[in-house]
Amino acid sequence: MIIVSRHTYASHDSFDDLLSTYVQKDMPTTNTHNITPVIKYLLIIFLSSAILYFGKTLFIPLFFGLLIAIILYPIGKWLEVRGWPRPLSITACLLIVAILFSALLALLYWQLTAFGKDAPLIIQKMAEPLQQIQDWLAGSFGIKTDLQTNWKENLSASAAGMLKSTIQNIVNLVFMLFLTPIFTALIMYHREVLVGFLRSVIPDNYQQKLDTILLQTIHTYSRFIKGMVLVYLIVGILNSIGLLALGVKHAVLFGMLCAIMTIIPYLGTIISSALPISMVWMQTGNIWYPIGVIGVFIFVQYLEANVIYPKVVGTQLHVSTLAILVAMIAGGIIMGIAGMVLFIPLVAILKIISDNIEEWKPLNLLLSRK
Repeated sequence: MIIVSRHTYASHDSFDDLLSTYVQKDMPTTNTHNITPVIKYLLIIFLSSAILYFGKTLFIPLFFGLLIAIILYPIGKWLEVRGWPRPLSITACLLIVAILFSALLALLYWQLTAFGKDAPLIIQKMAEPLQQIQDWLAGSFGIKTDLQTNWKENLSASAAGMLKSTIQNIVNLVFMLFLTPIFTALIMYHREVLVGFLRSVIPDNYQQKLDTILLQTIHTYSRFIKGMVLVYLIVGILNSIGLLALGVKHAVLFGMLCAIMTIIPYLGTIISSALPISMVWMQTGNIWYPIGVIGVFIFVQYLEANVIYPKVVGTQLHVSTLAILVAMIAGGIIMGIAGMVLFIPLVAILKIISDNIEEWKPLNLLLSRK
């Protein structure tokens, strides 16, 4: 035991100060310096997610409008340099998007209408393998169940819920389609005001980096999106040609669907190819046709990964597959299907920002494809 007297340590200002010195030396210290930033980032993520979730009615069309404005900015700027008034150039850009979107919807409607005519036959053919499974269960395990009746009852029971959900989704889609071009036009028209706002809130030492980030985001991302659209178009055409060669019905619908679903790494192609493979097997009853469909998708995916994508896209964002999957899942949780589409380009923009800011290098390591 150490006995400390006031006379022995009279040189100190007070005995309490000396005692606190011994206590601080002997007691283990907790490093809160590294914990505080983690808590701060977690709070930012939580609050941002909550704001996006409860305000998704506003943010979904706003973010779509922002991304479309980024893509259309080079075209609008090119028209303005050649003497077009800004309102007229914005109108021309939106007209181009409307024409492309209308053509895509017309193609989808044409294929879905043709698919709907064959739907009763497809349902009838689905009853045959269900009957075979039912007979096998009864003969092998003595399990007697009417799978066809249960399947039809479940389908009827879910029809009301599906109808309600479909109506709600259509209303939300119409609302989003109405607001998105408005936000796009306003963002393109008031772009100097928005950039000025960013300059006013960003510290002075980041002003030069802000210009670099904006230029990279506009030019790199717009070229990337245009290249990806062309890639999806080429892949969809190749898929459709391969399926047509095999005699698959609605080849254009399935080919374009599989091309669009390649936005989901690995899983997208597997999920989208399941329907045409199943349909071919039910229509023909020959195992070689589904194998042929699988071969078409594998060959086209090989061309897309090794030939089409590097040649067409050129400038890549180099975002890792892990970051894309996490972004899609998080976007689906927060904003539904629209969030799954929106969060991928938002992560790509975040990657561009982290490339230029030294303090964000740890985040850049997570987002980069090595």
